[in-house]
Amino acid sequence: MDIDPARSPLISVVIPLYKEGPNLRPLLSGVTAALAKTGCPFELILVDDGSPDETWKIISEEAQILPALHGVRLSRNFGKELALCAGLERARGDVVVVMDGDGQHPPALLPDMVRLWRTTGADIVEAVKINRGQESLSGKLGALLFYVILNKLAGVNLKGASDFKLMNRRAVDAWLQMEERNVFFRGMTAWLGFTRAQIPFEVPGRVGGETGWSFLRRFELALTGISAFSSLPLQFVTVAGLFFLIFSVVFGIYTLVLQLAGKSVSGFATVILLLLIIGSLLMISLGIIGQYLARIYEEVKRRPRYVIANSTEPPATPHSN
Repeated sequence: MDIDPARSPLISVVIPLYKEGPNLRPLLSGVTAALAKTGCPFELILVDDGSPDETWKIISEEAQILPALHGVRLSRNFGKELALCAGLERARGDVVVVMDGDGQHPPALLPDMVRLWRTTGADIVEAVKINRGQESLSGKLGALLFYVILNKLAGVNLKGASDFKLMNRRAVDAWLQMEERNVFFRGMTAWLGFTRAQIPFEVPGRVGGETGWSFLRRFELALTGISAFSSLPLQFVTVAGLFFLIFSVVFGIYTLVLQLAGKSVSGFATVILLLLIIGSLLMISLGIIGQYLARIYEEVKRRPRYVIANSTEPPATPHSN
């Protein structure tokens, strides 16, 4: 979409939130101060992903003070990826910035991202992590393993990538055309292509509270990312089946030769070992197939990706400084 050079572009900032009540007011203060430095009108789209704390109460109170703020509350915790969908579908800006609500995406970087977008004309400006901050060693190793596997299977390189991105209207509209229920924002954005610019940043520590990303939720997101962008795991089942077919034929001929030569020996341990190997392979294969069947099942049901319980009044005329 071409922007009229006679006017400043509208910037939409989408922030999904889950149990971020203690961090929210300082975050809003930092974001609005940073956006004011751009000299552009802006709107804030805050999506409360069914938080059990006072997150929605604070959003509602802040919406009365800041006309540019628009809050949406989902009926339950649908997950960060679907909360992002709710925000992106409501963003009206010429450019849309997506950032986390835990303070680990520094608001001070916003003017630089806008400046880089304007000077380079890139469709997407990505904030790339120099390091992973205060994350545990297991978390860092798990993320590294996931990125390596995804890169090898799907050819998508997400090393150092984050959800902290600026996307122009063309990129946002293209992203919104992908209507799958199993959403992986980072991978889907990489799949789009478009011209890109990168800006590095140090990941600061959390301002307060605890992360909602447990090991189980990270693992679930990893499975979604891999199954959404590659069918190669399914080929593993075929390759493994062919391997064991060849092995069975060779082993059968070897056994028959020994039997005819009168040299057959008791093979109880060998039989048990083979049964364990083949049984394990079958279970793994069924698990891989089950993952893809589950994704298909979720897609064909065509349920809405999220349900809205509450919403503040639509934003008034965009705020500008």
